[in-house]
Amino acid sequence: MRILTPRKKALYTLLLLISVCNINAQDQNITVNQDPKFEQLLNEKRKINASISVNDSYKIQIFSGKSDEAKKTLIDFKQEFKDIDATIIFNTPNYKVMVGNFKSRIEAEKNLVEIKRRYKNVFLIKPSK
Repeated sequence: MRILTPRKKALYTLLLLISVCNINAQDQNITVNQDPKFEQLLNEKRKINASISVNDSYKIQIFSGKSDEAKKTLIDFKQEFKDIDATIIFNTPNYKVMVGNFKSRIEAEKNLVEIKRRYKNVFLIKPSK
């Protein structure tokens, strides 16, 4: 193992100090020009995301499986139950078809009985808070 002489130590220290003093990467300002419509789109997206929340209402899961079968189940459900909302949610590795947006458990259970007549493996999803 080599030991540095005091002369080399001083030289390396001096070079290190000079290089540190010359570094000024954070001195520049950046200006971003943004289209005003972009902010409108973001606000609309926030409104939509706030209204599509899985956690604040009861839902009924009618299917879990492959994408093609989930799409077919969703289409069939929407044709039969036109007044109940339905959507597909991807939860690795399955696609789940969730229906309804019920504010109370009683309302959800009433619809669950009706939906069970048509779909076999259905169950109620309770909101998590």
